[in-house]
Amino acid sequence: MRPLLIALCIQALSVCTAPVALAQDAAGTVRIQATAPGDWAMQVVSDGLDYPWNIARAGDRFLLTEKAGHIVVIENGRQQRYPLQTSDPIVDESGAGLLGMALSRDFAQSGVAYFYHSYRSDAGLTNKVIQARFDGTTWRETRVLLAGIPGHRLYNGGAIAIGPDGHLYVTTGWTANRERPQDRGNLAGKVLRMTLDGRAPQDNPFPGSLVYSYGHRNPQGMAWNPAGELFVVEHGEFGHDEINRIRPGANYGWPLAEGAERRSGMEPAWIESGRSTWAPAGAAFAGNELLVAALGARGLFVVDEEAKALKPVFSSGDRIRGVLPVGRDLYVITTNRSPRGEGPSKDRLLRLSPR
Repeated sequence: MRPLLIALCIQALSVCTAPVALAQDAAGTVRIQATAPGDWAMQVVSDGLDYPWNIARAGDRFLLTEKAGHIVVIENGRQQRYPLQTSDPIVDESGAGLLGMALSRDFAQSGVAYFYHSYRSDAGLTNKVIQARFDGTTWRETRVLLAGIPGHRLYNGGAIAIGPDGHLYVTTGWTANRERPQDRGNLAGKVLRMTLDGRAPQDNPFPGSLVYSYGHRNPQGMAWNPAGELFVVEHGEFGHDEINRIRPGANYGWPLAEGAERRSGMEPAWIESGRSTWAPAGAAFAGNELLVAALGARGLFVVDEEAKALKPVFSSGDRIRGVLPVGRDLYVITTNRSPRGEGPSKDRLLRLSPR
C-alpha cells in the first residue's frame, strides 16, 4: 500500500487552516511525519458503538468487535449488530470480553474469521482463540483453535492477526503474575504463532511450542511493515509503554526489565514512552510509517524513527482504540470508557480524509 497522507484536525469542530507545502519522499509521496493538523477532514461514520475493540474491512463492509460479544457490520451507511455465538459464553468483565478479530483472506467467499475472547473456566477468567463463520445472518463458532490462555480483569493482550506468512499471531497478557511472562511453558505474556488450525508451525523458535516471543506485559496491537517485520505495541506499568520489533524467540524482559532497560538475554524496547503514558492499543502501517492508536494519550500518532518518539497527528479528545488505513483515508475507532469504569462507552467510528 502506498504511504498515506495523514494530517488531522486536532479538534473535530475547529476551523482548520489551509494546507502548507509538505515534504515528500523520493517517490514524491507526502510522508505522514511531514504533515500538520488541518490538512484532513473528519467525518463521523457511526456514533452508535459501545466499547469496540477491533476493526477490519471486507470490500465495502467494515466489521468491528464490541467487547460485550457483538460484531458490528457497517455497509453503505447501514449498521447491523450481531451476537457471536460461542461454545463457552463470552465473559464481558472490565478489560475482558470479545477482543481481537482477524478475517480470513477469502472472507468474502467463506465468511470465516478468527476471534480472541474471554470465558469462564475452572481456572477462573480465561481466554481462547476460535474460528467462526458468518452466513449473512448469523455469526457462529465453528472451531476452537486454542483454549486455556490465562485471563485477567485487565491484562489479556487480545490482538489477533494473520501475518504475511499466512499464520495466525496472537498476543496474550501477563495476568498480573510475575512468573508467567518468563515461563515459556505458560501462554501468558506472549506473542503466539500458530497455523490456521491451531498447530505450532515447524519453524517456530521453540520446537512444538506456540510461543513466538515472550516477556510481554499487555500487548494489544500488531502490525507488519512492507519488509515483513512484526511490530507490537504494549502497555507498560506507570509509563514505559513500548513499541517492540519482534524477533522470533526473543525475550522482551517483563517483569524483570521494562522500557529501554538493558539486561542480558533480554530485548530493550525499540521505542518507549519513558515516564509518560500512551496506553497504545492499535497499530497499522501506512506504507513504511507506523501509526499508533493511543487510549491514554487520546490520539493517533506516527512513529518518528529517527527521534525514537511518537508524533501526534490527530486528536478529537476521544480515547483512540484502533486505526485502519483505507486508500487515502484513515478510519479510527474510539473506546471512551476505561476498563476500570462502568456504564456505556459511547464510541464512534471516524473517517479522516484529505482535504
